[in-house]
Amino acid sequence: MTVHPVNAIRYICLLVCLLSACNNQQPAAENNSKPGSDSTQRAQKEIMVSKKQFTSSGMKLGKLSEHVFPQMVKVSGVLDVPPQAKNRVSALMGGYIKSIPLLEGNQVKKGQFLVSLENTEYVQLQQDYLEAKEQLSYLKSEYARQKTLAQENISSQKSFLKAESDYRTMLARYEGLLKKLRMLNLSPEQVNKGNIASTVSIYAPISGYITGVYVSRGMYVAPHDVILEIINTDHIHLELAVFEKDVMKVKEGQDITFRIPDSGSTSYEASVHLVGKAVEGNSRTVSVHGHLKDEENHGFVPGMYLEAQIVVASHKATGIPGTAVVTETDNSYLLVKQAEKNDTLHFKKVQVAVGAV
Repeated sequence: MTVHPVNAIRYICLLVCLLSACNNQQPAAENNSKPGSDSTQRAQKEIMVSKKQFTSSGMKLGKLSEHVFPQMVKVSGVLDVPPQAKNRVSALMGGYIKSIPLLEGNQVKKGQFLVSLENTEYVQLQQDYLEAKEQLSYLKSEYARQKTLAQENISSQKSFLKAESDYRTMLARYEGLLKKLRMLNLSPEQVNKGNIASTVSIYAPISGYITGVYVSRGMYVAPHDVILEIINTDHIHLELAVFEKDVMKVKEGQDITFRIPDSGSTSYEASVHLVGKAVEGNSRTVSVHGHLKDEENHGFVPGMYLEAQIVVASHKATGIPGTAVVTETDNSYLLVKQAEKNDTLHFKKVQVAVGAV
């Protein structure tokens, strides 16, 4: 294999050879040359290694071949979940926390009991409902009677309209109170039987994990107070910040490779799902939304910082694996086989340029 210096290759990406190990095999006679002599310069560029060492060290010979080289855009971001996978649980009516058996980190299923609240207002609401129900029954009968009398010209039109108005007003009040009971998870059927409750229960609106508990037993919570927070991590995704100079290269469907710096060097695969349409503030970045390529449970937690590379293009070029390159004092070299004599391999150290040309 022959390689010309510096610009002979386009990419250095399998000639596996340890330079230090090879230098140790140089004959002692090489060190006897005077500094600056031609023999010394040739010795510095020529490395000899026995076949036995070559085999036992796992060295291999390779050659230039065509490879596909991707063009990457480096970005950073965080792991997140869709808005519908986050839920802040609040009370529809204020009350005092009576029971809250869950802790942060607990897994819950949709419809599972979360917390119960107690308040005299719940009792009053049920009383108002029962009263409205009884009055509605009477006003409905009166409305029907006045309608019949008006049709037979026995009663005035004014009396009929008054009965109709009273009935429809009470009907609206009854329907409103009925909906409030159901929204508070109070059973109208039990209230109709006279079973009036002083507590209401709140159930999980989604499945997921408790990520925050903001109340304690006996604490009063108003309707605008957040009691706890639930996040569903089944559909975790990437939220990446791409600089505006790179965003025109990013397209939907492109591959993403990312890793969590604080969790080791393991890489994961994703793809571009959506590209934002606005540049954000002083950071001059555009939001890019990425989807994971597998649904395995990697233990990801929303909010984790990540580093990623988006493959925006690729092309074919001639090159060799990066493991074939020896780095010495900021210079890169290849070891090119020159000859094989008496069970000894002779290599020439050739300086090369790493990267595209």
